[in-house]
Amino acid sequence: MEFKNVAFGPTQTIKTYNPDESILFRLNSELKPFPKTITDRLLEWSLRQPEKTFIAQRNQEGIWQELSYADTYQQMCSIAQHLLNMGFEKNDTVVILSENSLEHALLALASVHVGIPYSPISPAYSLVSEDFSKLRHCLEKMTPKLVFVQSEQVFERAIRFIENTFPEIEILVSQGEKFPNISSWRHSTITEAVEQAHQKVTGDTVAKILFTSGSTGLPKGVTNTQQMWCANLQQITQSFPFMQKQAPVFIDWLPWNHTFGGNHNFGLALHNGGTLYIDDGKPSTKGIEETVKNLREISPTAYFNVPKGFEMLIPYLEKEESLRNTFFKNLQIIFYAGASLAQPIWNKLEELAIRTIGVKVPIITGLGCTESGPSALFANWGGAFSGLLGVPVAGLEVKLVPLGDKSEARYRGANVTKGYWRNPEATVQAFDEEGFYKTGDAVKFLDENNPDKGLIFDGRIAEDFKLSTGTWVNVGVMKTKIISSGSPIIQDVVIAGLDQDYIGLILFLNTDACCQLTGHTTAVCTSELYGHSSITTFIESWMKEFNTHATGSSTSIGKVIIAHEPPSIDKGEITDKGSLNQRAVLANRQDLVHQLFHS
Repeated sequence: MEFKNVAFGPTQTIKTYNPDESILFRLNSELKPFPKTITDRLLEWSLRQPEKTFIAQRNQEGIWQELSYADTYQQMCSIAQHLLNMGFEKNDTVVILSENSLEHALLALASVHVGIPYSPISPAYSLVSEDFSKLRHCLEKMTPKLVFVQSEQVFERAIRFIENTFPEIEILVSQGEKFPNISSWRHSTITEAVEQAHQKVTGDTVAKILFTSGSTGLPKGVTNTQQMWCANLQQITQSFPFMQKQAPVFIDWLPWNHTFGGNHNFGLALHNGGTLYIDDGKPSTKGIEETVKNLREISPTAYFNVPKGFEMLIPYLEKEESLRNTFFKNLQIIFYAGASLAQPIWNKLEELAIRTIGVKVPIITGLGCTESGPSALFANWGGAFSGLLGVPVAGLEVKLVPLGDKSEARYRGANVTKGYWRNPEATVQAFDEEGFYKTGDAVKFLDENNPDKGLIFDGRIAEDFKLSTGTWVNVGVMKTKIISSGSPIIQDVVIAGLDQDYIGLILFLNTDACCQLTGHTTAVCTSELYGHSSITTFIESWMKEFNTHATGSSTSIGKVIIAHEPPSIDKGEITDKGSLNQRAVLANRQDLVHQLFHS
Protein backbone atom coordinates (compact mmCIF):
# COMPACT_ATOMS: atom_id res chain seq x y z
CA MET A 1 0.00 0.00 0.00
CA GLU A 2 1.51 3.31 -1.02
CA PHE A 3 1.92 6.44 1.07
CA LYS A 4 0.41 9.85 0.65
CA ASN A 5 2.51 11.98 -1.69
CA VAL A 6 4.35 14.35 0.65
CA ALA A 7 7.25 16.70 -0.13
CA PHE A 8 10.20 15.63 2.01
CA GLY A 9 13.72 17.03 2.09
CA PRO A 10 16.90 15.32 0.83
CA THR A 11 18.30 12.30 2.66
CA GLN A 12 21.65 11.75 0.95
CA THR A 13 24.43 11.63 3.54
CA ILE A 14 28.21 11.73 3.91
CA LYS A 15 29.89 9.23 6.23
CA THR A 16 33.53 9.84 7.17
CA TYR A 17 35.81 7.55 9.20
CA ASN A 18 38.17 9.36 11.61
CA PRO A 19 41.60 8.08 12.73
CA ASP A 20 40.33 7.68 16.32
CA GLU A 21 37.66 5.18 15.07
CA SER A 22 34.83 7.68 15.49
CA ILE A 23 32.54 8.35 12.53
CA LEU A 24 31.41 11.75 11.30
CA PHE A 25 27.92 11.64 9.78
CA ARG A 26 26.13 14.55 8.11
CA LEU A 27 23.56 15.38 5.49
CA ASN A 28 24.89 16.19 2.02
CA SER A 29 22.87 19.41 1.99
CA GLU A 30 23.69 22.88 3.30
CA LEU A 31 21.69 24.74 5.92
CA LYS A 32 19.90 27.64 4.26
CA PRO A 33 19.78 31.16 5.77
CA PHE A 34 17.52 31.69 8.78
CA PRO A 35 16.32 34.80 10.63
CA LYS A 36 18.23 36.39 13.50
CA THR A 37 15.26 36.05 15.86
CA ILE A 38 11.95 34.23 15.80
CA THR A 39 10.13 37.58 16.11
CA ASP A 40 11.63 38.68 12.79
CA ARG A 41 9.40 36.00 11.28
CA LEU A 42 6.43 37.42 13.18
CA LEU A 43 7.09 40.87 11.69
CA GLU A 44 7.44 39.37 8.21
CA TRP A 45 4.12 37.53 8.38
CA SER A 46 2.34 40.49 10.00
CA LEU A 47 3.21 42.48 6.87
CA ARG A 48 2.57 39.74 4.31
CA GLN A 49 -0.61 38.25 5.80
CA PRO A 50 -1.76 40.59 8.59
CA GLU A 51 -5.29 39.19 8.95
CA LYS A 52 -4.34 35.52 9.01
CA THR A 53 -4.77 33.76 12.36
CA PHE A 54 -1.48 32.88 13.99
CA ILE A 55 -2.69 31.44 17.28
CA ALA A 56 -6.07 30.58 18.80
CA GLN A 57 -7.48 29.17 22.02
CA ARG A 58 -10.99 28.47 23.30
CA ASN A 59 -12.30 30.85 25.94
CA GLN A 60 -14.37 29.79 28.95
CA GLU A 61 -17.48 29.74 26.74
CA GLY A 62 -15.81 27.34 24.33
CA ILE A 63 -15.44 29.91 21.53
CA TRP A 64 -12.15 30.17 19.66
CA GLN A 65 -10.34 33.40 20.50
CA GLU A 66 -8.03 34.15 17.58
CA LEU A 67 -5.01 36.41 17.27
CA SER A 68 -3.98 37.45 13.77
CA TYR A 69 -0.35 37.95 12.84
CA ALA A 70 -0.79 41.71 12.90
CA ASP A 71 -2.53 41.66 16.28
CA THR A 72 0.08 39.33 17.72
CA TYR A 73 2.91 41.61 16.60
CA GLN A 74 1.25 44.76 17.94
CA GLN A 75 0.36 43.22 21.31
CA MET A 76 3.82 41.65 21.62
CA CYS A 77 5.40 45.09 21.15
CA SER A 78 3.05 46.64 23.71
CA ILE A 79 4.00 44.05 26.31
CA ALA A 80 7.68 44.47 25.41
CA GLN A 81 7.29 48.20 26.12
CA HIS A 82 6.04 47.40 29.63
CA LEU A 83 8.97 45.07 30.22
CA LEU A 84 11.37 47.83 29.23
CA ASN A 85 9.54 50.28 31.48
CA MET A 86 10.18 47.93 34.42
CA GLY A 87 13.93 48.53 34.05
CA PHE A 88 15.24 44.99 33.61
CA GLU A 89 18.93 44.70 34.45
CA LYS A 90 21.58 42.22 33.28
CA ASN A 91 20.70 39.31 35.58
CA ASP A 92 16.90 39.82 35.53
CA THR A 93 14.65 37.38 33.70
CA VAL A 94 10.99 36.55 33.13
CA VAL A 95 9.50 33.28 34.40
CA ILE A 96 6.19 31.79 33.23
CA LEU A 97 4.54 29.19 35.47
CA SER A 98 1.35 28.63 33.49
CA GLU A 99 0.17 26.24 30.83
CA ASN A 100 -0.04 27.17 27.14
CA SER A 101 -2.19 30.23 26.51
CA LEU A 102 -2.47 33.32 24.31
CA GLU A 103 -1.04 35.45 27.12
CA HIS A 104 1.82 33.00 27.67
CA ALA A 105 2.67 33.26 23.96
CA LEU A 106 2.57 37.07 23.92
CA LEU A 107 4.74 37.47 27.02
CA ALA A 108 7.25 34.91 25.75
CA LEU A 109 7.54 36.59 22.35
CA ALA A 110 7.82 40.04 23.95
CA SER A 111 10.71 38.85 26.12
CA VAL A 112 12.48 37.29 23.14
CA HIS A 113 11.90 40.40 21.01
CA VAL A 114 13.78 42.75 23.32
CA GLY A 115 16.41 40.28 24.51
CA ILE A 116 15.15 39.45 28.02
CA PRO A 117 15.76 35.75 28.81
CA TYR A 118 12.59 33.93 29.86
CA SER A 119 11.85 30.49 31.18
CA PRO A 120 8.58 28.52 31.00
CA ILE A 121 8.57 26.33 34.11
CA SER A 122 6.65 23.06 34.33
CA PRO A 123 3.22 23.86 35.84
CA ALA A 124 3.50 20.64 37.83
CA TYR A 125 6.25 22.25 39.92
CA SER A 126 3.61 24.74 41.11
CA LEU A 127 0.39 22.73 41.00
CA VAL A 128 1.36 19.13 41.80
CA SER A 129 4.45 19.50 43.96
CA GLU A 130 4.02 19.38 47.71
CA ASP A 131 7.30 20.98 48.75
CA PHE A 132 8.02 23.37 45.81
CA SER A 133 11.65 22.20 45.86
CA LYS A 134 11.99 22.21 42.07
CA LEU A 135 10.15 25.52 41.75
CA ARG A 136 12.49 27.03 44.34
CA HIS A 137 15.52 25.69 42.47
CA CYS A 138 14.34 27.09 39.13
CA LEU A 139 13.56 30.51 40.60
CA GLU A 140 16.94 30.63 42.34
CA LYS A 141 18.66 29.85 39.04
CA MET A 142 16.59 32.32 37.00
CA THR A 143 16.53 35.31 39.42
CA PRO A 144 13.34 36.60 37.76
CA LYS A 145 12.16 40.16 38.06
CA LEU A 146 8.71 39.07 36.88
CA VAL A 147 6.70 35.85 37.26
CA PHE A 148 3.53 35.30 35.22
CA VAL A 149 0.65 32.99 36.11
CA GLN A 150 -2.52 32.61 34.09
CA SER A 151 -4.88 32.33 37.05
CA GLU A 152 -4.30 33.88 40.44
CA GLN A 153 -6.72 31.39 41.99
CA VAL A 154 -5.30 28.24 40.39
CA PHE A 155 -1.73 29.17 41.30
CA GLU A 156 -2.60 30.54 44.75
CA ARG A 157 -0.30 28.13 46.65
CA ALA A 158 2.66 28.83 44.37
CA ILE A 159 2.10 32.59 44.53
CA ARG A 160 2.02 32.48 48.32
CA PHE A 161 5.26 30.48 48.30
CA ILE A 162 6.90 33.06 46.01
CA GLU A 163 5.71 35.99 48.12
CA ASN A 164 7.13 34.40 51.26
CA THR A 165 10.39 33.16 49.76
CA PHE A 166 11.17 35.68 47.00
CA PRO A 167 9.40 38.92 48.01
CA GLU A 168 11.37 40.94 45.43
CA ILE A 169 9.67 39.16 42.51
CA GLU A 170 6.74 40.95 40.86
CA ILE A 171 3.67 38.88 39.98
CA LEU A 172 1.65 39.31 36.76
CA VAL A 173 -1.63 37.49 36.08
CA SER A 174 -4.25 37.12 33.40
CA GLN A 175 -7.12 36.22 35.75
CA GLY A 176 -7.35 37.73 39.22
CA GLU A 177 -7.66 41.00 41.12
CA LYS A 178 -4.75 41.17 43.57
CA PHE A 179 -1.91 41.56 41.06
CA PRO A 180 -1.34 43.56 37.84
CA ASN A 181 -3.19 42.08 34.87
CA ILE A 182 -1.47 41.47 31.55
CA SER A 183 -4.61 42.57 29.70
CA SER A 184 -3.76 46.19 30.52
CA TRP A 185 -0.37 45.70 28.84
CA ARG A 186 -1.65 44.38 25.52
CA HIS A 187 -2.83 47.59 23.84
CA SER A 188 -0.70 50.39 25.26
CA THR A 189 1.45 52.91 23.37
CA ILE A 190 4.68 51.61 21.87
CA THR A 191 7.77 53.85 21.78
CA GLU A 192 10.97 53.69 19.76
CA ALA A 193 12.61 51.98 22.74
CA VAL A 194 11.14 48.63 21.66
CA GLU A 195 12.75 48.68 18.22
CA GLN A 196 16.01 50.00 19.67
CA ALA A 197 16.12 47.12 22.14
CA HIS A 198 15.31 44.65 19.39
CA GLN A 199 18.15 45.91 17.21
CA LYS A 200 20.60 45.05 20.00
CA VAL A 201 19.49 41.41 19.96
CA THR A 202 21.91 39.06 18.19
CA GLY A 203 21.98 35.36 17.40
CA ASP A 204 23.99 34.80 20.59
CA THR A 205 21.39 36.54 22.77
CA VAL A 206 19.67 34.13 25.15
CA ALA A 207 16.06 33.60 24.11
CA LYS A 208 14.82 31.12 26.70
CA ILE A 209 15.88 28.65 29.34
CA LEU A 210 14.27 25.21 29.22
CA PHE A 211 14.67 23.14 32.37
CA THR A 212 15.22 19.44 31.89
CA SER A 213 15.17 16.99 34.77
CA GLY A 214 18.00 14.86 33.40
CA SER A 215 18.79 11.51 34.93
CA THR A 216 19.78 12.71 38.40
CA GLY A 217 19.50 15.69 40.69
CA LEU A 218 17.62 18.95 40.27
CA PRO A 219 16.56 20.36 36.87
CA LYS A 220 19.25 21.82 34.63
CA GLY A 221 18.49 24.92 32.58
CA VAL A 222 19.37 24.46 28.91
CA THR A 223 20.36 27.79 27.36
CA ASN A 224 18.48 28.40 24.10
CA THR A 225 19.96 31.27 22.09
CA GLN A 226 18.11 33.09 19.34
CA GLN A 227 20.37 31.40 16.75
CA MET A 228 19.83 27.94 18.22
CA TRP A 229 16.05 28.18 17.97
CA CYS A 230 15.92 29.79 14.52
CA ALA A 231 18.56 27.49 13.03
CA ASN A 232 16.68 24.41 14.16
CA LEU A 233 13.38 25.67 12.75
CA GLN A 234 15.08 26.12 9.38
CA GLN A 235 16.61 22.64 9.65
CA ILE A 236 13.23 21.08 10.40
CA THR A 237 11.57 22.98 7.55
CA GLN A 238 14.23 21.73 5.12
CA SER A 239 13.41 18.18 6.26
CA PHE A 240 9.69 18.85 5.73
CA PRO A 241 9.46 21.40 2.88
CA PHE A 242 5.71 20.77 2.50
CA MET A 243 5.32 23.22 5.38
CA GLN A 244 6.58 26.00 3.10
CA LYS A 245 4.32 24.99 0.21
CA GLN A 246 1.21 24.82 2.38
CA ALA A 247 1.15 26.90 5.56
CA PRO A 248 0.88 24.48 8.48
CA VAL A 249 -2.18 24.08 10.66
CA PHE A 250 -1.50 22.50 14.06
CA ILE A 251 -3.83 21.58 16.90
CA ASP A 252 -1.50 20.86 19.77
CA TRP A 253 -1.48 20.29 23.54
CA LEU A 254 2.22 19.62 24.11
CA PRO A 255 3.50 21.93 26.90
CA TRP A 256 5.68 24.88 25.97
CA ASN A 257 8.02 24.26 28.90
CA HIS A 258 9.24 21.28 26.86
CA THR A 259 11.31 21.69 23.72
CA PHE A 260 8.95 19.52 21.62
CA GLY A 261 5.92 21.72 22.25
CA GLY A 262 7.57 25.09 22.84
CA ASN A 263 10.43 25.11 20.34
CA HIS A 264 9.37 22.61 17.69
CA ASN A 265 5.59 22.94 17.34
CA PHE A 266 5.04 26.56 18.37
CA GLY A 267 8.14 27.62 16.46
CA LEU A 268 7.29 25.74 13.25
CA ALA A 269 3.87 27.35 13.05
CA LEU A 270 5.39 30.83 13.36
CA HIS A 271 8.44 30.15 11.18
CA ASN A 272 6.25 29.00 8.28
CA GLY A 273 3.34 31.44 8.61
CA GLY A 274 0.92 28.82 9.86
CA THR A 275 -1.82 28.62 12.46
CA LEU A 276 -1.53 27.03 15.89
CA TYR A 277 -4.68 26.04 17.75
CA ILE A 278 -3.98 25.49 21.44
CA ASP A 279 -5.52 22.21 22.58
CA ASP A 280 -6.40 22.41 26.26
CA GLY A 281 -6.79 18.64 26.35
CA LYS A 282 -4.12 16.04 27.04
CA PRO A 283 -3.73 12.23 27.13
CA SER A 284 -5.84 11.60 30.22
CA THR A 285 -9.32 10.21 30.80
CA LYS A 286 -10.80 13.70 31.01
CA GLY A 287 -8.38 15.54 28.74
CA ILE A 288 -8.82 13.30 25.70
CA GLU A 289 -12.43 14.46 25.38
CA GLU A 290 -11.28 18.05 24.86
CA THR A 291 -8.69 16.93 22.30
CA VAL A 292 -11.31 14.97 20.35
CA LYS A 293 -13.72 17.93 20.48
CA ASN A 294 -11.03 20.10 18.89
CA LEU A 295 -10.12 17.52 16.26
CA ARG A 296 -13.74 17.30 15.18
CA GLU A 297 -13.37 20.94 14.05
CA ILE A 298 -9.72 21.37 13.06
CA SER A 299 -8.01 19.51 10.20
CA PRO A 300 -4.27 19.55 10.95
CA THR A 301 -1.61 19.38 8.25
CA ALA A 302 0.70 17.62 10.72
CA TYR A 303 -0.29 16.05 14.02
CA PHE A 304 2.15 15.80 16.92
CA ASN A 305 1.69 13.71 20.02
CA VAL A 306 3.31 11.32 22.46
CA PRO A 307 2.56 7.58 22.05
CA LYS A 308 0.06 7.63 24.92
CA GLY A 309 -1.90 10.37 23.13
CA PHE A 310 -2.19 8.35 19.94
CA GLU A 311 -3.21 5.28 21.92
CA MET A 312 -6.07 7.19 23.57
CA LEU A 313 -7.17 8.82 20.31
CA ILE A 314 -7.50 5.61 18.30
CA PRO A 315 -10.82 4.37 19.83
CA TYR A 316 -12.46 7.67 18.88
CA LEU A 317 -11.10 7.52 15.33
CA GLU A 318 -12.37 3.97 15.01
CA LYS A 319 -15.90 4.87 16.15
CA GLU A 320 -16.43 8.24 14.42
CA GLU A 321 -16.26 8.38 10.64
CA SER A 322 -16.71 12.16 10.61
CA LEU A 323 -13.81 12.56 13.06
CA ARG A 324 -11.61 10.36 10.86
CA ASN A 325 -12.52 12.41 7.79
CA THR A 326 -11.65 15.68 9.52
CA PHE A 327 -8.46 14.30 11.03
CA PHE A 328 -7.01 12.76 7.86
CA LYS A 329 -8.37 15.33 5.38
CA ASN A 330 -5.25 17.53 5.12
CA LEU A 331 -2.80 15.43 7.13
CA GLN A 332 0.70 15.20 5.65
CA ILE A 333 2.52 13.49 8.50
CA ILE A 334 1.89 11.94 11.91
CA PHE A 335 4.76 12.75 14.26
CA TYR A 336 5.50 11.14 17.62
CA ALA A 337 8.19 11.76 20.23
CA GLY A 338 8.88 11.28 23.92
CA ALA A 339 8.89 7.46 23.77
CA SER A 340 8.68 4.62 21.29
CA LEU A 341 5.38 4.11 19.50
CA ALA A 342 4.12 0.57 20.07
CA GLN A 343 3.80 -1.36 16.81
CA PRO A 344 0.08 -2.16 17.33
CA ILE A 345 -0.61 1.59 17.63
CA TRP A 346 1.51 2.28 14.53
CA ASN A 347 -0.36 -0.40 12.56
CA LYS A 348 -3.75 0.89 13.65
CA LEU A 349 -2.95 4.46 12.58
CA GLU A 350 -1.94 3.23 9.14
CA GLU A 351 -5.06 1.07 8.91
CA LEU A 352 -7.32 4.02 9.82
CA ALA A 353 -5.62 6.24 7.22
CA ILE A 354 -6.15 3.64 4.51
CA ARG A 355 -9.78 3.22 5.52
CA THR A 356 -10.32 6.99 5.38
CA ILE A 357 -8.24 8.37 2.50
CA GLY A 358 -7.04 5.23 0.73
CA VAL A 359 -3.32 5.67 1.48
CA LYS A 360 -1.02 5.60 4.48
CA VAL A 361 0.06 8.86 6.09
CA PRO A 362 3.81 8.77 6.82
CA ILE A 363 4.52 8.26 10.52
CA ILE A 364 7.63 10.24 11.40
CA THR A 365 10.05 10.33 14.27
CA GLY A 366 13.72 11.04 14.77
CA LEU A 367 16.16 11.84 17.53
CA GLY A 368 16.87 14.98 19.45
CA CYS A 369 16.94 16.52 22.89
CA THR A 370 16.46 19.84 24.62
CA GLU A 371 20.15 20.57 24.04
CA SER A 372 19.77 20.27 20.25
CA GLY A 373 16.83 22.59 19.98
CA PRO A 374 15.30 19.79 19.75
CA SER A 375 15.74 18.15 16.36
CA ALA A 376 18.93 16.37 15.28
CA LEU A 377 17.82 13.51 13.03
CA PHE A 378 14.67 12.61 11.08
CA ALA A 379 13.46 9.53 9.27
CA ASN A 380 11.64 11.85 6.87
CA TRP A 381 10.21 9.29 4.48
CA GLY A 382 7.33 6.87 4.30
CA GLY A 383 7.86 3.32 5.46
CA ALA A 384 9.82 4.04 8.64
CA PHE A 385 9.44 1.91 11.77
CA SER A 386 9.66 2.38 15.52
CA GLY A 387 13.29 2.82 16.51
CA LEU A 388 14.45 4.21 13.15
CA LEU A 389 15.99 7.64 13.78
CA GLY A 390 16.89 8.67 10.23
CA VAL A 391 19.58 11.05 9.00
CA PRO A 392 20.99 14.34 10.39
CA VAL A 393 19.30 17.66 9.74
CA ALA A 394 21.12 20.05 7.41
CA GLY A 395 24.12 21.78 8.97
CA LEU A 396 24.45 19.41 11.92
CA GLU A 397 27.50 17.21 12.41
CA VAL A 398 26.81 13.92 14.18
CA LYS A 399 29.82 12.11 15.60
CA LEU A 400 29.50 8.44 16.52
CA VAL A 401 32.00 7.67 19.27
CA PRO A 402 32.73 4.03 20.27
CA LEU A 403 32.08 3.39 23.95
CA GLY A 404 32.49 -0.28 24.75
CA ASP A 405 30.32 -2.23 22.32
CA LYS A 406 28.13 0.80 21.53
CA SER A 407 28.46 4.15 19.77
CA GLU A 408 27.31 7.39 21.36
CA ALA A 409 25.75 10.12 19.20
CA ARG A 410 27.32 13.56 19.69
CA TYR A 411 26.19 16.82 18.06
CA ARG A 412 27.84 20.00 16.83
CA GLY A 413 26.01 22.73 14.91
CA ALA A 414 24.14 26.02 15.03
CA ASN A 415 21.16 24.36 16.72
CA VAL A 416 23.16 22.98 19.66
CA THR A 417 23.12 24.75 23.04
CA LYS A 418 26.11 26.69 24.34
CA GLY A 419 25.59 25.03 27.72
CA TYR A 420 23.59 25.07 30.93
CA TRP A 421 22.30 28.28 32.47
CA ARG A 422 24.51 29.44 35.33
CA ASN A 423 26.00 25.95 35.66
CA PRO A 424 29.56 25.95 34.29
CA GLU A 425 30.46 22.57 35.80
CA ALA A 426 27.63 20.77 34.00
CA THR A 427 28.46 22.65 30.80
CA VAL A 428 32.09 21.49 30.80
CA GLN A 429 31.03 17.87 31.39
CA ALA A 430 28.46 17.96 28.57
CA PHE A 431 30.90 18.56 25.69
CA ASP A 432 33.90 16.68 24.38
CA GLU A 433 37.27 18.19 23.42
CA GLU A 434 36.04 18.97 19.88
CA GLY A 435 32.95 20.82 21.09
CA PHE A 436 30.44 18.04 20.39
CA TYR A 437 27.52 17.72 22.81
CA LYS A 438 27.51 14.25 24.40
CA THR A 439 23.91 13.00 24.19
CA GLY A 440 24.23 9.67 25.99
CA ASP A 441 22.13 8.10 23.21
CA ALA A 442 23.54 4.96 21.62
CA VAL A 443 22.93 4.57 17.88
CA LYS A 444 24.01 2.36 15.01
CA PHE A 445 23.56 2.28 11.24
CA LEU A 446 20.61 0.36 9.88
CA ASP A 447 22.83 -0.62 6.96
CA GLU A 448 26.59 -0.09 7.32
CA ASN A 449 26.95 -0.08 3.53
CA ASN A 450 24.15 2.44 2.92
CA PRO A 451 24.19 5.26 5.49
CA ASP A 452 21.32 6.99 3.67
CA LYS A 453 19.02 4.44 5.33
CA GLY A 454 19.78 6.19 8.59
CA LEU A 455 20.57 5.38 12.19
CA ILE A 456 18.56 3.26 14.60
CA PHE A 457 18.24 3.62 18.36
CA ASP A 458 20.53 1.38 20.42
CA GLY A 459 19.61 2.40 23.95
CA ARG A 460 20.92 4.89 26.50
CA ILE A 461 24.59 4.55 27.40
CA ALA A 462 24.08 5.35 31.10
CA GLU A 463 21.04 3.09 31.56
CA ASP A 464 22.58 -0.16 30.32
CA PHE A 465 23.95 -2.53 32.95
CA LYS A 466 25.59 -5.93 33.36
CA LEU A 467 24.07 -9.00 34.95
CA SER A 468 26.16 -11.09 37.35
CA THR A 469 27.15 -13.20 34.35
CA GLY A 470 28.89 -10.17 32.83
CA THR A 471 26.26 -9.93 30.07
CA TRP A 472 25.16 -6.43 29.08
CA VAL A 473 21.43 -5.55 29.14
CA ASN A 474 20.34 -3.02 26.50
CA VAL A 475 17.71 -1.16 28.52
CA GLY A 476 16.40 1.15 25.76
CA VAL A 477 15.82 -1.57 23.18
CA MET A 478 14.32 -3.97 25.72
CA LYS A 479 12.01 -1.28 27.10
CA THR A 480 10.67 -0.59 23.61
CA LYS A 481 9.88 -4.28 23.09
CA ILE A 482 8.20 -4.60 26.49
CA ILE A 483 5.90 -1.62 26.01
CA SER A 484 5.08 -2.58 22.42
CA SER A 485 4.22 -6.20 23.23
CA GLY A 486 2.42 -5.39 26.51
CA SER A 487 0.30 -2.51 25.18
CA PRO A 488 -2.22 -1.28 26.26
CA ILE A 489 -2.04 -2.90 29.74
CA ILE A 490 1.66 -2.13 30.27
CA GLN A 491 2.07 1.64 30.03
CA ASP A 492 5.70 1.94 31.09
CA VAL A 493 8.47 -0.09 32.67
CA VAL A 494 11.68 0.25 34.65
CA ILE A 495 14.26 -2.47 34.11
CA ALA A 496 16.42 -3.67 37.00
CA GLY A 497 19.13 -6.29 37.44
CA LEU A 498 22.53 -4.67 37.96
CA ASP A 499 24.89 -7.46 39.18
CA GLN A 500 21.90 -9.81 39.56
CA ASP A 501 21.36 -13.24 37.99
CA TYR A 502 18.32 -12.17 35.95
CA ILE A 503 16.33 -9.17 34.73
CA GLY A 504 13.51 -7.84 36.88
CA LEU A 505 10.79 -5.40 35.84
CA ILE A 506 8.84 -2.75 37.71
CA LEU A 507 5.67 -2.36 35.66
CA PHE A 508 3.50 0.76 35.54
CA LEU A 509 0.08 -0.24 34.23
CA ASN A 510 -2.51 1.68 32.25
CA THR A 511 -5.39 2.08 34.71
CA ASP A 512 -8.03 2.70 32.04
CA ALA A 513 -6.98 -0.40 30.06
CA CYS A 514 -6.97 -2.47 33.27
CA CYS A 515 -10.47 -1.26 34.13
CA GLN A 516 -11.66 -2.23 30.67
CA LEU A 517 -10.13 -5.68 30.97
CA THR A 518 -11.51 -6.34 34.46
CA GLY A 519 -14.84 -4.55 34.21
CA HIS A 520 -14.00 -2.34 37.19
CA THR A 521 -14.53 1.40 37.41
CA THR A 522 -11.67 3.85 37.85
CA ALA A 523 -12.85 4.42 41.44
CA VAL A 524 -11.57 1.01 42.59
CA CYS A 525 -8.28 1.00 44.53
CA THR A 526 -5.17 0.04 42.59
CA SER A 527 -4.35 -2.99 44.78
CA GLU A 528 -7.75 -4.51 44.00
CA LEU A 529 -7.55 -3.59 40.33
CA TYR A 530 -4.00 -4.79 39.70
CA GLY A 531 -4.56 -7.91 41.79
CA HIS A 532 -7.55 -9.00 39.69
CA SER A 533 -7.18 -12.42 38.12
CA SER A 534 -7.61 -10.96 34.61
CA ILE A 535 -4.58 -8.72 35.15
CA THR A 536 -2.36 -11.38 36.71
CA THR A 537 -3.31 -13.84 33.96
CA PHE A 538 -2.50 -11.26 31.29
CA ILE A 539 0.90 -10.47 32.84
CA GLU A 540 1.78 -14.17 33.20
CA SER A 541 0.77 -14.96 29.61
CA TRP A 542 2.54 -11.88 28.25
CA MET A 543 5.76 -12.68 30.13
CA LYS A 544 5.73 -16.30 28.93
CA GLU A 545 5.22 -15.20 25.32
CA PHE A 546 7.91 -12.50 25.63
CA ASN A 547 10.46 -15.01 26.90
CA THR A 548 9.82 -17.41 24.02
CA HIS A 549 11.53 -14.82 21.79
CA ALA A 550 14.44 -14.22 24.17
CA THR A 551 17.93 -15.13 23.02
CA GLY A 552 19.54 -15.38 26.45
CA SER A 553 19.67 -13.91 29.96
CA SER A 554 20.10 -10.35 28.65
CA THR A 555 16.75 -10.44 26.84
CA SER A 556 14.75 -12.74 29.13
CA ILE A 557 12.57 -11.58 32.03
CA GLY A 558 13.08 -13.35 35.35
CA LYS A 559 10.48 -11.61 37.53
CA VAL A 560 8.03 -8.71 37.44
CA ILE A 561 6.38 -6.57 40.07
CA ILE A 562 3.58 -4.04 39.60
CA ALA A 563 4.03 -0.53 40.99
CA HIS A 564 0.84 0.51 42.80
CA GLU A 565 1.92 4.09 43.40
CA PRO A 566 2.16 6.34 40.31
CA PRO A 567 5.53 7.93 39.55
CA SER A 568 6.26 11.07 41.57
CA ILE A 569 7.20 14.36 39.93
CA ASP A 570 8.60 15.71 43.23
CA LYS A 571 11.03 12.79 43.40
CA GLY A 572 12.03 13.22 39.77
CA GLU A 573 10.48 9.93 38.68
CA ILE A 574 8.49 11.43 35.81
CA THR A 575 8.20 14.58 33.75
CA ASP A 576 4.86 16.31 33.13
CA LYS A 577 5.12 14.99 29.56
CA GLY A 578 4.99 11.48 30.98
CA SER A 579 8.58 10.26 30.50
CA LEU A 580 9.86 7.96 33.23
CA ASN A 581 13.27 8.48 34.82
CA GLN A 582 14.67 4.95 35.17
CA ARG A 583 17.44 5.88 37.59
CA ALA A 584 15.17 7.88 39.90
CA VAL A 585 12.54 5.13 40.10
CA LEU A 586 15.16 2.52 41.01
CA ALA A 587 16.65 4.82 43.66
CA ASN A 588 13.30 5.75 45.21
CA ARG A 589 11.70 2.30 45.16
CA GLN A 590 14.33 0.13 46.78
CA ASP A 591 11.57 -1.92 48.42
CA LEU A 592 10.30 -3.05 45.02
CA VAL A 593 13.83 -3.76 43.81
CA HIS A 594 14.39 -5.88 46.95
CA GLN A 595 11.20 -7.83 46.25
CA LEU A 596 12.37 -8.51 42.70
CA PHE A 597 15.64 -10.11 43.76
CA HIS A 598 15.43 -11.09 47.43
CA SER A 599 11.96 -12.51 48.05
